[in-house]
Amino acid sequence: MSSFVDSLHEVFAPLGRITVRRMFGGHGVWHGDRMIALVTAHTLYLKADAQSAPYFDQLRLPAFEIQRDGKPIAMSYRQAPESMFDDREQALLWGRRAYEAALRSGQPARAPKLPNR
Repeated sequence: MSSFVDSLHEVFAPLGRITVRRMFGGHGVWHGDRMIALVTAHTLYLKADAQSAPYFDQLRLPAFEIQRDGKPIAMSYRQAPESMFDDREQALLWGRRAYEAALRSGQPARAPKLPNR
């Protein structure tokens, strides 16, 4: 794993224990049985939904996008604010928002495979 991905354990420490696993050329970040974030190209994206989107919009944080049939498709993950990397209170606030969005998503809870740390 990259040093950036390894550093996420410290970033999310105020929220509690996370696990990280490789997936789709990046990494999924799990808190408990919910995927709360993903990392691709050294960028952290947090789980978002209609309720939390205004917080991301206020900071102009873009959605993670994939290409399908040559067209961009926005996913339910938004770029994390820089403030959460330097401020434990911000890390807790944004981590909770991501976790709450994951809980509201309607996706069944799943334990991550091959957790580390």
